[in-house]
Amino acid sequence: MTPSRDIGRLLAIMAALRTPKTGCPWDLEQNFATIAPYTLEEAYEVADAIARDDLTDLKEELGDLLLQVVFHARMAEELGAFDFGDVVEVLAAKLIRRHPHVFGDERSQTPQAVEGLWERIKAQEKQAKAARGGAEHAGALAGVPVALPALTRALKLQDKASKVGFDWNDPRAVLHKIREEADEIEAALDGDATGAAAEVGDLLFAAVNLARHLRADPEAVLRGTNQKFERRFAAIEQALAADGKKPQDATLAEMDALWDAAKARE
Repeated sequence: MTPSRDIGRLLAIMAALRTPKTGCPWDLEQNFATIAPYTLEEAYEVADAIARDDLTDLKEELGDLLLQVVFHARMAEELGAFDFGDVVEVLAAKLIRRHPHVFGDERSQTPQAVEGLWERIKAQEKQAKAARGGAEHAGALAGVPVALPALTRALKLQDKASKVGFDWNDPRAVLHKIREEADEIEAALDGDATGAAAEVGDLLFAAVNLARHLRADPEAVLRGTNQKFERRFAAIEQALAADGKKPQDATLAEMDALWDAAKARE
């Protein structure tokens, strides 16, 4: 397989799809904003294939994600901004710049040392970008995309704040904060729902902080919990079906008992 030939064919297909009059009407109608949701969706599908350990599906999903890059690059090329080659060139230069321990004279050999080096280089890049006028806000929390999933964005905001010393040193202190937020929710329940909902947001933010202190990805652990919920609820449905029932025909007490039984089997 010749990678350059295959990439060239992919770029040619994308160009044909975007060619006025002879291309695909749907593809021609798209722009960066309309394609962005598909880009996020494809990234999630890659993560899902990894979580399922399905390498066959992962190959296909990585192709779908690559399509998103090619699509955005083609639209930028049509505007005269940049093309796919520029994207590759910028990425290659960044990888070399951020890995001086591989491509230069730096001698960082442990994962921790490399991570620290990476962060220092990123900070230098951010300062340079701000100096060029490429960033409106260069504060400690700058550079965290608003479009990220809320749990992931909370994690990244907290991580950035931690790097300038705004953090707890003990996960138990974060757990105390979680209990405090739960108490505030309870107090707010006697008021309006909007106030209580805002307190739930504070609780979720604190829970993300605890996950960070435990070196856990909140998105990953919540996906695991979602899968556990689906698995146990399916067990409830199967047990009820064996008795000729559906969930809506059962009492909460019956379903709770079946839930406990499914949990015990795990």
